[in-house]
Amino acid sequence: MPPAQNRSTDPRDFQHLPQTIGAMSKAFDDGWEIPLHHHSRDQLLFARRGVMRLRTERLAWIVPGNSAVYIPGGTRHAVSMHGDVDMRTLYIDGQSARSTPPVLTVVSVSSLLGELILALSEEPVRYAPDSRAGKIAALIEVEIASAAPLALNVPLPTDARLQRVCAELLANPSDPRSLGAWSETAGASPRTLARLFERDLGMGFSQWRQRMRFQNALESLAGGEPISAVARKHGYRSPSAFTAAFRKAMGFAPSKAVPEHHARG
Repeated sequence: MPPAQNRSTDPRDFQHLPQTIGAMSKAFDDGWEIPLHHHSRDQLLFARRGVMRLRTERLAWIVPGNSAVYIPGGTRHAVSMHGDVDMRTLYIDGQSARSTPPVLTVVSVSSLLGELILALSEEPVRYAPDSRAGKIAALIEVEIASAAPLALNVPLPTDARLQRVCAELLANPSDPRSLGAWSETAGASPRTLARLFERDLGMGFSQWRQRMRFQNALESLAGGEPISAVARKHGYRSPSAFTAAFRKAMGFAPSKAVPEHHARG
């Protein structure tokens, strides 16, 4: 279980603060799961260490260590931890904040934003606007407004035919079958399957499979698996081909998801 800390780790203590942003620190062990829940305030979840997977009824998101996920208030979501996670959560009054993402979004965390979040999490839970904490919070608002969104979500299908295909791919990400080869499993023609992917998931089969593979790859990397093994497991013949495709799609190298103690080893 998360270790006890002197500072409050109870989300209820952060929902009705007098200021716009409250910061909470909490550590979680590998495999820890937070079931479906919601908060009245918006949240920004940032993992200083480890990888988080966030799930809603319709989407799954991966949140690697150099990014954060913005969750509008009232959104039901569940979170699972991959690797030991050192989490910082900002609880934000969306009505008072200068600018916030309108929908659940994974965003890139600049070095400045990361340091500001860490600094605010060391300040008192309640603070005055003209205090050091208040000035840090004001800068955080500016940085969140300019944070670049990342395409780290994998939509989940509602159509029963797509569900059969996607379930098998999620269980075996390296499965090399083409869209046409999935017709028998789905009970639909290749043309129908292609239309279903675009209509139900908003992207083509190849794009969906690549996103799903990279989500699983991030979890494997966070668990300490070598990049060469992760590349093979996710259908790539060489680590260099995997690294190039991963960097193009994700915007950072897979080595950034490797825990520090594994990278040193």
